[in-house]
Amino acid sequence: MLEIIKKRRSCRKYDSNRPVEIEKIDEIINAGLYAANGMGYQYGIIIAITDKTVRDKLAALNTKIGGAESDMFYGAPVILLVAVKKWRNACYDGSAMIENMLLEATNQGLGSCWIHRAKEELDTEEGREILKSVGLDFDEYEGVGHVALGYSLIDGYKPKTIKDGRVFWIK
Repeated sequence: MLEIIKKRRSCRKYDSNRPVEIEKIDEIINAGLYAANGMGYQYGIIIAITDKTVRDKLAALNTKIGGAESDMFYGAPVILLVAVKKWRNACYDGSAMIENMLLEATNQGLGSCWIHRAKEELDTEEGREILKSVGLDFDEYEGVGHVALGYSLIDGYKPKTIKDGRVFWIK
């Protein structure tokens, strides 16, 4: 597992024309569903977006919210939006789900990136309209983040270096 953790990087350049196999997406989603969560409530949900029209609308909204001029999903063909029923641990539960999915994406040989602004998306009528087909009452949920997912166009990443002075012991 530590080798997958060391290998994982944020991908910001995807092959938008190469579809991701459903089996791989399912494994990544399962990794998210098995994440640690407060009191075992399992309030987190994942909305898997592979429809290009819906993905592009959500990307445009995310880009507008972020104040950017280009696709904030970096051309990824798959977006996994994580939301959690509103409660005091929503952000933590959703974050654990996202981290598990990022690691499994690496394990599956895919590029991935944690993208913010899901909360802001679900707080807008436009965002709710984009996602209305899933039949959820978004008043009950808080957006936590997205996993942008796809085949990376970047061949290799430099090894990650870890800064000194980040661990403290109390013995």
